Amino acid sequence: MTVGEKQAETGTGTPPDVLDGPFSTRQLLRIDEALRLADQGTGLVFSVYVGGLDEPIREHAQRLHRQLAEPDKSVLIAVSPNQRQLEVVTGRYARKRIPDTYAKLAALSMVASFGGGDLAGGIIQGLDQLASHAGKG
Repeated sequence: MTVGEKQAETGTGTPPDVLDGPFSTRQLLRIDEALRLADQGTGLVFSVYVGGLDEPIREHAQRLHRQLAEPDKSVLIAVSPNQRQLEVVTGRYARKRIPDTYAKLAALSMVASFGGGDLAGGIIQGLDQLASHAGKG
């Protein structure tokens, strides 16, 4: 659930006092900006999921990806910090622009940041690398 969805749910129009999750408001804003830049710069649709993933992990991430509005041109970064799992799922069209090799390189970079305790920074770095590899769309 995003901050915007929480606002609509409460009907107050103001952000909730406490956000559930591992990110500060500043980190959420930075991730949102990275998503916006990746989308605009590539013409693809990037999404991030942070939370628990059911076994088998890859299949759960693929199910989440299929639920996106435009799965063929979407890229999903699914992170489960508690399980220490990361999956990058690309749609059919997106995979032509971000081959598995590049997705794996971005994943390695994210894992390095996560290992240093920087979950938000790792996601932002991964989004930037994936978007750079995809190029202009």
